[in-house]
Amino acid sequence: MLTSKVAKRYAQGLLDFTNESGQTATVFSDMKDVVKLMNESADLNKFFLTPYIDSKKKVEVAKEIFKGLSQSTQNLITLVIKQGRESHLKNIAQQFINKVEDINGVQRVTLTAATELSQSNIEQILRSTNLVNTSANFDLNVIVKPEILGGYILRVGDQQVDASVKSKLNKIKKDFQLN
Repeated sequence: MLTSKVAKRYAQGLLDFTNESGQTATVFSDMKDVVKLMNESADLNKFFLTPYIDSKKKVEVAKEIFKGLSQSTQNLITLVIKQGRESHLKNIAQQFINKVEDINGVQRVTLTAATELSQSNIEQILRSTNLVNTSANFDLNVIVKPEILGGYILRVGDQQVDASVKSKLNKIKKDFQLN
């Protein structure tokens, strides 16, 4: 997923502010809540994307929805809305989370499989590659995509192991077309 420059800049500014004020852990937790809430609520996303609702109304609603979060987080959300960047709010929150995890040495791992995997299968896949440092902290995201037909795709940072049936079939198809 490509992240906009806007999201990266706001996230970096927020990280700089929270590091100076000592609120990084609190805002990190808040940003996880923001991402979770925006992932679960299609209506909230539609509301923020609606251009004919003025920013004052959006700020009022956001203050009510996010009233349980820290003042710094609420101020950021208000700023983002007043600047007309509310469509980037979820990406800003996710970028902030990623930056804090990078600082803390957390490795982001995405495992895509055709079906649900048992915990033992997941552990076996992670041990089978040298991309994942299983003794270090890592954040595992398991995605089920039946269209890969079988096998798995393991993505760690910018490296990927594609052991899916679909990619192997595509390779065979390409080999036949070349010969």
